[in-house]
Amino acid sequence: MKKFNLFKEIIVVNKTNLLNAINSNKPFTIDVGGKVEYEPFTNKAVIFKGTLEKENANPLNPNASQSLDDLFGKYYKIVEDGERILIKAFSNWQAIIDFNKQNASYDDTTADGVAEFSNKDLEEIGWHATEFNINYRSLVEVLEEKCDGIMLCIEQEEPYQFSGLGFLSDNEQAKEILYSYCQNAIKKLMAEDEDYAKENLEDDELEAAEFFGV
Repeated sequence: MKKFNLFKEIIVVNKTNLLNAINSNKPFTIDVGGKVEYEPFTNKAVIFKGTLEKENANPLNPNASQSLDDLFGKYYKIVEDGERILIKAFSNWQAIIDFNKQNASYDDTTADGVAEFSNKDLEEIGWHATEFNINYRSLVEVLEEKCDGIMLCIEQEEPYQFSGLGFLSDNEQAKEILYSYCQNAIKKLMAEDEDYAKENLEDDELEAAEFFGV
């Protein structure tokens, strides 16, 4: 998965597309690739969602136009560069979490870390894997290393800070990779740890072993 760290990354949007969206007065989104989209929304990992309403004209200067900086507000940093609009969005992280939570494959924005997968098949794998002490953190690391998708996050080294949302491009690919990882890890554990030998497994562990075909 590609990491998209909002502390470092700049989103580049076509100026004409953005102005058309603003002037439409319709809800729109901007994703991390700079794509502007109207309802029904299909893009994932968005850094803006909603409308940008212009204020009434200043009676002292009716011809004055609002800058994009003013329209987006204090939580976005906007630079106009010819036909490109450059956006820094990290200050609006809390709102960005809300934009994206329902479409994320997993949520790593709390102190507790990842607790579940949104996809039913991946969650079934994760739920059974915990019977063999394979936690969601290790599963997420496998997904981030081997699967296609985007990890939208804010991350810095000092003081260390991390908060992220994962978006998998292909759930079937992720399912195959995760299932194989768990199957091999459980086989190894059952072969090397007497507590997990098949004859010593409890009912829930036996059910999980059967699920993974070991």
